[in-house]
Amino acid sequence: MKFVFTDKKVNLPNKVHAYAEKKVGKLDRYFKADAEAAIVFSVEKDRNNVELTVRSGSTIIRVSESTSDMFATIDAAVSSVERQLRKNKARLEKRLRQDAFVRTVDAEEVSSFAPEEEEEEFRIVRTKRFPIKHMTVEEAVLQMNLVDHTFFAFKNADDGGAFAVVYKRNDGGYGLIEDDT
Repeated sequence: MKFVFTDKKVNLPNKVHAYAEKKVGKLDRYFKADAEAAIVFSVEKDRNNVELTVRSGSTIIRVSESTSDMFATIDAAVSSVERQLRKNKARLEKRLRQDAFVRTVDAEEVSSFAPEEEEEEFRIVRTKRFPIKHMTVEEAVLQMNLVDHTFFAFKNADDGGAFAVVYKRNDGGYGLIEDDT
């Protein structure tokens, strides 16, 4: 697994990066050799934040954790990735390494052994059909806010009618997803 570390507004000692590499490296057993882990460290007030993104082929797993201790935050991020992998085990088995879910237990894992989580089924509970209208990004954000949704699909008039989605971000801003075909 290849590692990319980014420190935002903080200078961390190399031991933090080494600790993160050791902990995230344990996820290597799930992924193929081309996997890449991007780890972004930041500090806001008294909170240590870690954003961990693991890419392997077309599979992307992203988690964000925040605690008062950077080492605990790294541990929480790795645990979150493992939880996502276990939760979606059946769907991911074809995309990940062949023996990704074969359990080998070492002494450290025995103390933190957790029971397997039940995989929940993806249930579509409602289907809506509506015409997707041409509009600018600003008009789409306005329309999204008017209907009090967290996302809105539209055809981007500024981009030749390409399909796009605007969405509200957790930080209060807005995001735009565009089709690149």
